[in-house]
Amino acid sequence: MNRRRSKRVLLVTPPYHSGVVESAGSWLPLGLLYVGGALQEAGHQVALYDAMTRFDTLDEVRATLKRERPEVVMVSCITATFPDGAEVCRVAKEEDPEVLTVLGNTHPTFMWKQVLDDHPWVDVVVRGEGEATAVELLEAYSAGASLTGVAGLACRDDNGRPVATERRPFLADLDQAEPAWNLVPWKEYFYRPKLDSILAVVSSSRGCTQACSFCSQRLFWREGWRALSAKCFVSQIEALRDTHGVTVAMLADETPTMDRERWEAILDLLIEREVGVSLLLETRVDDIVRDADILPRYRQAGIEHIYVGVESVNQATLDLFKKDLQIEQSKQAIDLIRDADMVSETSFVMGMPDETAASMDRTIELSKYYDPDMAFFLAITPWPYAELFDQVKEHIVTTDYRSYNLVEPVVKPRTMTIDEVQAKLFEGFRIFYTDKMHRLPSMPPWKQEFMKTLMRLFMEHSYLKDQMAGMGHPDGGPHRGD
Repeated sequence: MNRRRSKRVLLVTPPYHSGVVESAGSWLPLGLLYVGGALQEAGHQVALYDAMTRFDTLDEVRATLKRERPEVVMVSCITATFPDGAEVCRVAKEEDPEVLTVLGNTHPTFMWKQVLDDHPWVDVVVRGEGEATAVELLEAYSAGASLTGVAGLACRDDNGRPVATERRPFLADLDQAEPAWNLVPWKEYFYRPKLDSILAVVSSSRGCTQACSFCSQRLFWREGWRALSAKCFVSQIEALRDTHGVTVAMLADETPTMDRERWEAILDLLIEREVGVSLLLETRVDDIVRDADILPRYRQAGIEHIYVGVESVNQATLDLFKKDLQIEQSKQAIDLIRDADMVSETSFVMGMPDETAASMDRTIELSKYYDPDMAFFLAITPWPYAELFDQVKEHIVTTDYRSYNLVEPVVKPRTMTIDEVQAKLFEGFRIFYTDKMHRLPSMPPWKQEFMKTLMRLFMEHSYLKDQMAGMGHPDGGPHRGD
């Protein structure tokens, strides 16, 4: 086996699709790019293969592996994409039994023993934050040393048993972590609502201090939070604009606004430097309520679209989810975002064991009262490592993780069938967006055009295509989809 220090590394996304995020555009895999940046700095030859964005099949993945001949294949997977991520490793081993196959991200981090027990073609799991672990992993691998001495991973010991090494501390200074932007084929990444856009996914912070029982992120980041400095983050946006022509950036952070003083510094720099990049972000309802007095500065800084997690219109359900949120705050936050001339988006999660058709109808009706610009009606999805899993496991109807995508129900309520839950979720979309189209005349002109574009995207590019086809085309007349 070739033990030279520099390795040919291929970073791969699984060839998986659920029809959700694809409707809005194509999204670069930021976590892999951070790992790629660390590996390049350590002297490795790194390439990115985003099979998901390219809509490649497993056969096309095989052809790419055969052509590229990587010595190391690193695949990033969440729960829904894990089966296909494992398949990438299997195919890589078939093409080259000597290749080192590595899985990372949330699902492998927590399910490492099952991954290694059931998938002999997976060699290593990177647990948690990947940059430093990936570099030390390849140092040990190149030297022929035992991988069990590398913190932050799981592998097999000399007896073939899965073992996890000690946890690796998080990076102390995020300003020093630089994604491998040079690996990105930028023309492949775009935001559909904006014509001729180039889209970047960026991160101003890592972590979440909340205790939501259904969430993967607070577990992955161990309920901690760290951030880039305001100056470093804004400079990164400027560099993406100037070097790669980026016009839209989505913040991947769970709570970029957590530290108000830092967040205000970011807003001030974006305004002062006239960065001019459209920004999309997610944050917490209570941060929006807290920032009511500075929301005009959000808009001035280029923020156009904010997602806040309402999740439920029932306080008891919010308490079960450990959202630490009052339902009245959600309506207030959505109104504030709208009044500040930004797009508001939220989601309503349904399908818990006690759910009924009547309770789902109530949620759908109240979604019109909350009146976000965009709403998604999602199926409760219990990640197998999250706290919620044990509370609903008797009601889970499938262990096919490909269905754990928030679109396909995997939990059966006591009084409903899975098909009835699915039908109600689709009904929620139809009712909400039919009502929304009736409200178009009350919106400012730019938002009217945004909503019309959004409806076209739903009808032409998303998993809602068939369900919403009967609503008519947003520009008038029948919808003529493909």
